[in-house]
Amino acid sequence: MTDCLFCRIVAGDVDADVVHETERTLAFNDINGQAPTHVLLVPREHYENAAALAAADPEGAAELVTAAASVAEAGGHDDYRLVFNTGPGSGQTVFHTHLHLLAGRTFTWPPG
Repeated sequence: MTDCLFCRIVAGDVDADVVHETERTLAFNDINGQAPTHVLLVPREHYENAAALAAADPEGAAELVTAAASVAEAGGHDDYRLVFNTGPGSGQTVFHTHLHLLAGRTFTWPPG
């Protein structure tokens, strides 16, 4: 999708600080990080949100989580938080599935 920011990042048309990639995923630092480590993990293929990805490609959803674990481990993090926002009411602002990996500080519950 040419109007999707994350599709443009995947295509290399928009610069991003890429920290990990696989054949099916791309991970890059969030430009508005909410923790010392705040990485976004996206499938290379466009899906609107986590529910759409899980319905169409459950293995792809699992690969995002696996990639997040690899990024956390490479950063020396044993403790981290993974977050999918699905829909505008949850805070999703880019409608391409993305998994937030947050680490490097203590988190509270509930998240807010």
